[in-house]
Amino acid sequence: MALGSNILLIGFVSTITCFVALASDNNSVQDFCVSQAKGSAGESVCKDPKTVNENDFFTTGLHISGNTSNAVGSYVTLIDAARIPGLNTLGISLARTDYAPLGTNPPHTHPRASEIFTVIEGTLRVGFVTSEFRHITKVLNRGDVFVFPEGLVHYSQNIGNGNAVAISALNSQNPGIYFVPNAVFGAKPDISADILTKIFQVNKNVVDELQAPFKQM
Repeated sequence: MALGSNILLIGFVSTITCFVALASDNNSVQDFCVSQAKGSAGESVCKDPKTVNENDFFTTGLHISGNTSNAVGSYVTLIDAARIPGLNTLGISLARTDYAPLGTNPPHTHPRASEIFTVIEGTLRVGFVTSEFRHITKVLNRGDVFVFPEGLVHYSQNIGNGNAVAISALNSQNPGIYFVPNAVFGAKPDISADILTKIFQVNKNVVDELQAPFKQM
């Protein structure tokens, strides 16, 4: 592995370590609670600690590129308690985002987590909008790190000529994701066109065009 890659990896691990120390989910009163099949009442059940093994804390495949052949040109691979049962109750999760050229991770929020975002490859424009509607934006290159505060609308776009990759750490095992376009134009049943035309000051034909792709999902 090249020296530059080693330095980048060390920096990323250090960032994750600091972020984990500030995890926002409730602290556990035990070493861990490896999740397993739900109980009879649908409640979460911890695996017997005596039967836990190394594979409960392990996954692989994060080096594999996601399929960006979709409408937005990006793909998110999430590492959460569903993929690593040992993450349950630890208050952390991880994601890899792949971008085709001009690929975008659309405006969205994480209602239960802040996100620290590290560019592994490529050049990305990122930004978030504050509760006072200020747009905070920056262009990031390989090795750059940016933070998206909890609950704020944010996005990222590949503005380079090649593919791009970013790794995100989130301080919740279940950060949640809420895509703004999907919520506004893809709600089921639809938000009334009368409401949307008034909000966006456009005619109904424009609203119908914006809603059409979501009706096909």
